Amino acid sequence: MIWEITIIVFLMLVAIVLILLEIFLLPGITIAGVGGFLFAASGVIYAYTVGETAGHITLFLSLTAFAASFVWLLRARSFNKVALKTDVDSKLTSSRDLGIEPGDEGITLSRLAPIGKARIKGITVEAKSMDELIDENTPVEVLRVDGYNVLVKRKEQTDIHA
Repeated sequence: MIWEITIIVFLMLVAIVLILLEIFLLPGITIAGVGGFLFAASGVIYAYTVGETAGHITLFLSLTAFAASFVWLLRARSFNKVALKTDVDSKLTSSRDLGIEPGDEGITLSRLAPIGKARIKGITVEAKSMDELIDENTPVEVLRVDGYNVLVKRKEQTDIHA
C-alpha cells in the first residue's frame, strides 16, 4: 500500500510542477504542459485502480495542491525577475508627416521587390514599386504617399544628346 501511495504522490507532484512551469515560464503549448497532463491523468487513473476512495482522495488533494501552488506563485511575485516590464513608448511616423509628396525624387537603397528601402529628400523610407522590380541605386520618383507606404516608379531618364 505504501508503494502505491508513493507512486501516486510522485506522479501528481511531477504533474503539478510541469503544469505550473507551462503556465508561468514556457510560452504556448509545450512538452511540459502535455507531460503534466499525462502525469496527472496517469496518477488519477492509477489511484482509481487502487480503489475508488483512493481515486477520490487523489483527485481532491491534487486539485487543492495545484490551486494552492498557483495562488502562492501569483502572490509571491517570484516571477517578477523574469517578467517583461518594458513599456513601448515610440511611435511610427507617417511618410506624410515627413513631408514626402508626389513628384519628389530619390534613390533606392535596396532592391524594391516590390518593397524595399529608398532615400527621398534625405529621409530613408520604406518604398513600394508599383509594377516592376527596381534595382539598388536607381533614381525613383514618388507617385503616391499612403500613410506609411511611399509608392514609387523608376525615374524616366531624359536623353540630352538627342
